[in-house]
Amino acid sequence: MNRLVLFLLVVGCSCKQKPETVVENNLIPFTLVKTFPHDNTAFTQGLTIEHGKLFESTGQHNARIAEVEITTGTQHKKVELDKKYFGEGITILNDKVYQLTWQNKVGFIYDLKTFQKIGEFQYEHEGWGITHNGTHLIVSDGTEKLYFLDTLTLKNTSILSVTENGIKTDQLNELEFIEGFIYANRWQTNYILKIDPITGNVVGKMDLSSLAKRIQQMSPQADVLNGIAYEKKSKTILVTGKYWPAMFALRFQDITQEPLAAP
Repeated sequence: MNRLVLFLLVVGCSCKQKPETVVENNLIPFTLVKTFPHDNTAFTQGLTIEHGKLFESTGQHNARIAEVEITTGTQHKKVELDKKYFGEGITILNDKVYQLTWQNKVGFIYDLKTFQKIGEFQYEHEGWGITHNGTHLIVSDGTEKLYFLDTLTLKNTSILSVTENGIKTDQLNELEFIEGFIYANRWQTNYILKIDPITGNVVGKMDLSSLAKRIQQMSPQADVLNGIAYEKKSKTILVTGKYWPAMFALRFQDITQEPLAAP
């Protein structure tokens, strides 16, 4: 078993902490399992786990993709973007790393093992967050829209509009596909939204204000919450933010709930 997976399983089994939140309306309760160090110079744009390893993408003035050692926050293997690009989210599918850029409207594809660039793709909107459901890449652009891209042509096949109680929900940022649902950081808030991929409805959300408050006490220079990675075997979610000095391992209470059927 991979070291990261084993470590998360161990800390999860030994956790005695009570949930940070309680059920209120559609709030999703969670348990804080562990706190890890995080590089506070990283302007985090994307976070993902593949083959038991943690990967992070950053933007701003030091745009890069790196493999991260979970226990120390140290970045081991890196690929850095040309300074003309503002790096955004990443996802990994079929041993390929897909990386977005913000306003350049170009994405890059790398070999996971070597980090060598093996391709590019274009899109007509801004690039913010990216994940996949196994068959399609799913991309956010800061609006209420989520774009589904064919993995062969890398062209849009459909667009999903996200709503909560019938109201458009914009500023969707970093994405992660977890147990049949799309989870999204909502930029400039402390919420992670749980989105039904069929209807676009927000069916739940996590309020991570308590964690953001801890971060502000640790580092007043820390920026917004951003970054979600899911480890399937331990059912652990890692979350962090831009310039955050810590990363948190969480357990969601209802991650196995079935998606809603189409109306």
